[in-house]
Amino acid sequence: MLNSLYYILRNKCPNCHKGDVFADKSFFFSLGFPKMHEHCSHCGFKYEKEPGYFFGAMFVNYALTVGEGIITYFLASPFFDKTFDLRIIPIIATVIIIMSCFNIRLSRMIWIYMFKNYSM
Repeated sequence: MLNSLYYILRNKCPNCHKGDVFADKSFFFSLGFPKMHEHCSHCGFKYEKEPGYFFGAMFVNYALTVGEGIITYFLASPFFDKTFDLRIIPIIATVIIIMSCFNIRLSRMIWIYMFKNYSM
């Protein structure tokens, strides 16, 4: 499990762990929609199995965003007097917007690793 997490964060192929999934070098912060390779440069593993394959990655992205929003709320709430102060909403929104570039890539990597062939 920790090995998979390491390779997910390193942007490596789920099959051989050597080729890059995304064409951009910066995995964590880059503006714009990520550009993916169609196949692994090392083993030839095809990343997008069928048209619309990454549609399910949107649900992973949603879960990541909700988790980040909840964590941000609990980290920021001690700085406010009321239990739920409306001034915390812009803080949560800012964190979600900043993390969106990272979440797109991470959700796709998690989706690829969820459905890779583990019988090999």
